[in-house]
Formats: sequence, C-alpha cells, structure tokens
Amino acid sequence: MRIENSFVPAKGVGERRERSVWESGILSWEEFDPRRAPLGPKTGDRVESFVAEALERLDDGDAHFFGDRFPTSETWRLYGNFRDDAAFFDIETTGLEAARHDVTTVSVTRGGETTTLVRGEDLTASALAGLFRDAPLVVSFNGKQFDVPFLEDSFDVSIDAPHLDLMYPCRRVDLTGGLKAIEKAVGIDRDRPDLSGRDAVRLWHRYARDGDDDALDTLVSYNRDDTENLRNLADVVANRLHEESIGAVADEPAGVPDPRA
Repeated sequence: MRIENSFVPAKGVGERRERSVWESGILSWEEFDPRRAPLGPKTGDRVESFVAEALERLDDGDAHFFGDRFPTSETWRLYGNFRDDAAFFDIETTGLEAARHDVTTVSVTRGGETTTLVRGEDLTASALAGLFRDAPLVVSFNGKQFDVPFLEDSFDVSIDAPHLDLMYPCRRVDLTGGLKAIEKAVGIDRDRPDLSGRDAVRLWHRYARDGDDDALDTLVSYNRDDTENLRNLADVVANRLHEESIGAVADEPAGVPDPRA
C-alpha cells in the first residue's frame, strides 16, 4: 500500500467506499475517473479535487500534508512512501514521569544508520532536534503516549512529523502485548532477548553510580535493538495491513519488503 492507492483522505470517502473504488478497477490516483468510480457526483468531484492537489504534494515530498489528512488509524499508509528516510526511535528513562525522572539514552535509526545519545555526554536538545530534523515520518512503539511527551517535556523540543505508533496497527493485525513479545511472535530476533525496561534502569544506575562502562554498553545495545527492530516490525505490519486492504481486492504489490524473506 502506498499513499497514491488511498482515497480515504477525500471528504465523503470512508473505507467502505474506498474499497468499492478499488473493486471497480481504480487502484490509484492516476487511474481515477469520476465517471467510472462508484461514487455520487459530489463525492467524485471531491476525490478529483483531492487527487489533483495530492499528486503535487506527493511530488514535493510533503508528508505533513498527508499526515494532516489521513485518519489517524491510516497513518500506516504513509510508510511505503517515506520508509527510507523515516526516523525509528526509542528512549530509555529512569522512570515513567518526565517531571521526576530522566531520559538516559535515545536511539534513532534513520537511513540505515543508528545514532544513540547518552545523558551527560551528547544528549542535548540541539542534538535531538538534529536527529529528527526534516524526517517525513517518525516510527515508534507506544511513542505517542510515552516517548514523544517525555522528550518534549524534558528537552523543550517539538517532534511534529507524522507519527506511526506501531502499537495501534499491531493490534489491528492481532499482535498484542509489549514490543519484545510481538517481535518474538513475528520471528524478529534481538541480540539481548532477556533484558527488560527494568533492567535498563538498573544498568543506567550501575553506570551513573559506579562508573560501570560495561553496563552502559549493554544499555546502549538494548536501546539500539529497539529502534533497529522497529523497522523490521513496521515492514511486517505494513505488509499484513496491505493484504487486509487493497491486497484483498486486487493483486497490487505491497511496496514494502518482507524482512523475513
């Protein structure tokens, strides 16, 4: 699924109407013809108007335009177009409240490279802003409720790119529980499968209190695994949602590789 297969951003088009458009043989914007589409005249005109603007915005790489117009539940459809420059990210903290606890490490995987910032070394507001700068899409697991608010409160930064929080699309394809359990369910391995968030807190205290560099190395490795595996998980979920949507109607390529192939 790619953005240009989607008609739900147009006013008056829900998932049922969109499916009827696909079933009529219209699978992309460039194929749209209001005379062929199984829509009323007004809705057809609205779709035609949306498509005209959307084609220009997509040529410009304007992810914010689509983030504003797609229903939140359909943000996953942006993934196929913006996957290569998306920022996959995860944070570790000393607790659950930004007012009382600290961010210890932040890892961001983008363009195939992972960068980790560490509290007391290079974890600053300007460094964070640099990692997210111009990202067309950010990808997390439970980041909307936890990671983004924590970072914004702690560093006075703004992370305003369209946000694909994988916790929600995972639920749509019956993948529930925490990130580690879901990774195991879909066959994604990690270097340190036995570590947990509580272990991450203990590792930080061993480093901060005792100067244990090995503890910091383990914490950084754990944090980096989280972000690097997010890309593999996003690939799996996007493919499954594709098969449940346009893939169930037509033999349309998903546009996202299967990491397990």
